Amino acid sequence: MKPLTEQEIRAAFVNCTKGEAKRLSVPRDLDDRPWDDLDYLGWRDPQAPDRGYLVMELDGRPRALQLRSTDSGSWQARRSMCTMCLTTHSGGVSLMVAPKAGRAGQQGNSVGAYICSDLACSLYVRGKRDAGAGARLHETITLDEKIERMVANLAAFLAKVTA
Repeated sequence: MKPLTEQEIRAAFVNCTKGEAKRLSVPRDLDDRPWDDLDYLGWRDPQAPDRGYLVMELDGRPRALQLRSTDSGSWQARRSMCTMCLTTHSGGVSLMVAPKAGRAGQQGNSVGAYICSDLACSLYVRGKRDAGAGARLHETITLDEKIERMVANLAAFLAKVTA
Protein backbone atom coordinates (compact mmCIF):
# COMPACT_ATOMS: atom_id res chain seq x y z
CA MET A 1 0.00 0.00 0.00
CA LYS A 2 1.28 3.47 -0.74
CA PRO A 3 1.68 5.75 2.28
CA LEU A 4 -1.27 8.05 2.91
CA THR A 5 -1.45 11.50 4.43
CA GLU A 6 -3.96 12.58 7.04
CA GLN A 7 -5.73 14.70 4.43
CA GLU A 8 -6.02 11.77 1.99
CA ILE A 9 -7.42 9.57 4.76
CA ARG A 10 -10.03 12.09 5.86
CA ALA A 11 -11.16 12.66 2.24
CA ALA A 12 -11.53 8.91 1.61
CA PHE A 13 -14.42 8.15 3.99
CA VAL A 14 -17.51 6.82 2.22
CA ASN A 15 -19.85 6.17 5.17
CA CYS A 16 -19.66 9.27 7.33
CA THR A 17 -20.14 12.99 6.85
CA LYS A 18 -17.28 15.34 6.05
CA GLY A 19 -17.69 16.80 9.55
CA GLU A 20 -17.38 13.37 11.17
CA ALA A 21 -14.33 12.59 9.03
CA LYS A 22 -12.77 15.90 10.08
CA ARG A 23 -13.25 15.11 13.80
CA LEU A 24 -12.16 11.45 13.90
CA SER A 25 -8.78 10.45 15.32
CA VAL A 26 -6.22 9.68 12.61
CA PRO A 27 -3.05 7.88 13.80
CA ARG A 28 -0.22 10.28 14.55
CA ASP A 29 2.40 7.70 13.54
CA LEU A 30 1.55 7.50 9.83
CA ASP A 31 5.22 7.90 8.88
CA ASP A 32 6.15 4.91 11.06
CA ARG A 33 3.55 2.48 9.68
CA PRO A 34 4.90 -0.60 7.81
CA TRP A 35 3.33 0.52 4.52
CA ASP A 36 5.12 -2.16 2.46
CA ASP A 37 3.42 -4.85 4.55
CA LEU A 38 -0.04 -3.27 4.56
CA ASP A 39 -2.85 -4.00 2.14
CA TYR A 40 -5.04 -1.58 4.06
CA LEU A 41 -4.61 0.79 6.98
CA GLY A 42 -6.68 -0.11 10.02
CA TRP A 43 -6.72 1.43 13.48
CA ARG A 44 -8.84 1.74 16.60
CA ASP A 45 -9.73 5.14 18.04
CA PRO A 46 -7.85 5.56 21.36
CA GLN A 47 -10.49 8.05 22.54
CA ALA A 48 -13.42 5.76 21.66
CA PRO A 49 -12.37 2.08 21.86
CA ASP A 50 -15.57 0.87 20.19
CA ARG A 51 -14.64 2.76 16.99
CA GLY A 52 -12.33 1.56 14.28
CA TYR A 53 -11.37 2.78 10.85
CA LEU A 54 -10.20 1.04 7.73
CA VAL A 55 -8.67 2.57 4.58
CA MET A 56 -7.91 0.55 1.47
CA GLU A 57 -7.01 1.41 -2.07
CA LEU A 58 -9.64 0.45 -4.60
CA ASP A 59 -9.56 1.35 -8.29
CA GLY A 60 -6.47 3.49 -7.70
CA ARG A 61 -7.88 5.66 -4.93
CA PRO A 62 -8.24 5.33 -1.17
CA ARG A 63 -11.62 4.38 0.29
CA ALA A 64 -12.22 4.52 4.03
CA LEU A 65 -14.83 3.05 6.36
CA GLN A 66 -15.93 4.06 9.81
CA LEU A 67 -16.59 0.96 11.97
CA ARG A 68 -18.11 0.22 15.35
CA SER A 69 -17.33 -2.91 17.29
CA THR A 70 -19.64 -4.77 19.57
CA ASP A 71 -18.84 -4.58 23.24
CA SER A 72 -16.82 -7.51 24.44
CA GLY A 73 -18.91 -10.25 25.89
CA SER A 74 -18.17 -13.70 27.19
CA TRP A 75 -18.60 -15.17 23.70
CA GLN A 76 -15.32 -13.52 22.66
CA ALA A 77 -13.32 -15.82 24.92
CA ARG A 78 -13.98 -18.60 22.39
CA ARG A 79 -11.76 -19.03 19.39
CA SER A 80 -13.15 -17.05 16.45
CA MET A 81 -12.02 -16.56 12.86
CA CYS A 82 -11.61 -13.26 11.05
CA THR A 83 -13.65 -13.30 7.85
CA MET A 84 -11.09 -11.12 6.08
CA CYS A 85 -7.75 -12.85 6.69
CA LEU A 86 -8.97 -16.20 8.12
CA THR A 87 -6.80 -15.89 11.23
CA THR A 88 -8.27 -17.46 14.36
CA HIS A 89 -7.97 -15.72 17.71
CA SER A 90 -9.07 -16.34 21.27
CA GLY A 91 -10.94 -13.12 21.98
CA GLY A 92 -9.18 -11.21 19.19
CA VAL A 93 -12.03 -11.06 16.68
CA SER A 94 -14.84 -8.51 16.91
CA LEU A 95 -18.06 -7.97 15.06
CA MET A 96 -17.33 -4.73 13.21
CA VAL A 97 -20.37 -2.87 11.94
CA ALA A 98 -20.16 -0.20 9.25
CA PRO A 99 -23.04 2.18 8.53
CA LYS A 100 -24.02 1.93 4.87
CA ALA A 101 -23.03 4.83 2.67
CA GLY A 102 -25.52 7.49 1.65
CA ARG A 103 -29.23 7.50 2.36
CA ALA A 104 -29.29 3.87 3.53
CA GLY A 105 -26.78 4.69 6.28
CA GLN A 106 -28.75 7.78 7.28
CA GLN A 107 -31.75 5.48 7.76
CA GLY A 108 -29.72 3.29 10.12
CA ASN A 109 -28.79 0.44 7.76
CA SER A 110 -25.44 -1.19 8.35
CA VAL A 111 -23.24 -4.11 7.32
CA GLY A 112 -21.20 -6.25 9.70
CA ALA A 113 -18.28 -8.67 9.54
CA TYR A 114 -16.07 -10.48 12.02
CA ILE A 115 -12.65 -8.84 11.73
CA CYS A 116 -9.41 -8.97 13.74
CA SER A 117 -10.00 -6.63 16.69
CA ASP A 118 -6.73 -4.80 16.12
CA LEU A 119 -7.43 -4.47 12.35
CA ALA A 120 -3.99 -5.91 11.56
CA CYS A 121 -5.03 -8.62 9.06
CA SER A 122 -2.19 -7.75 6.65
CA LEU A 123 0.39 -8.42 9.34
CA TYR A 124 -1.22 -11.72 10.42
CA VAL A 125 -1.34 -13.01 6.83
CA ARG A 126 2.34 -12.20 6.33
CA GLY A 127 3.38 -13.70 9.67
CA LYS A 128 4.60 -10.30 10.95
CA ARG A 129 2.20 -10.46 13.90
CA ASP A 130 1.46 -13.64 15.88
CA ALA A 131 -2.05 -14.47 17.07
CA GLY A 132 -0.84 -17.51 19.02
CA ALA A 133 -0.73 -21.24 18.50
CA GLY A 134 -3.10 -22.53 15.83
CA ALA A 135 -3.97 -19.05 14.62
CA ARG A 136 -3.11 -19.72 10.99
CA LEU A 137 -4.51 -22.88 9.44
CA HIS A 138 -2.21 -24.83 7.14
CA GLU A 139 -3.03 -23.98 3.54
CA THR A 140 -1.44 -25.02 0.29
CA ILE A 141 -1.92 -21.66 -1.42
CA THR A 142 0.91 -19.14 -1.70
CA LEU A 143 1.32 -15.99 0.37
CA ASP A 144 0.36 -13.91 -2.66
CA GLU A 145 -2.86 -15.91 -3.02
CA LYS A 146 -3.66 -15.42 0.68
CA ILE A 147 -3.12 -11.68 0.29
CA GLU A 148 -5.32 -11.59 -2.84
CA ARG A 149 -8.08 -13.45 -0.96
CA MET A 150 -7.92 -11.03 1.97
CA VAL A 151 -8.03 -8.00 -0.35
CA ALA A 152 -10.99 -9.53 -2.21
CA ASN A 153 -12.80 -10.09 1.12
CA LEU A 154 -12.18 -6.47 2.11
CA ALA A 155 -13.32 -5.20 -1.28
CA ALA A 156 -16.52 -7.28 -0.98
CA PHE A 157 -17.18 -5.79 2.45
CA LEU A 158 -16.61 -2.28 1.10
CA ALA A 159 -18.95 -3.03 -1.81
CA LYS A 160 -21.70 -4.04 0.63
CA VAL A 161 -21.26 -0.78 2.52
CA THR A 162 -21.43 1.34 -0.63
CA ALA A 163 -24.23 -0.65 -2.35
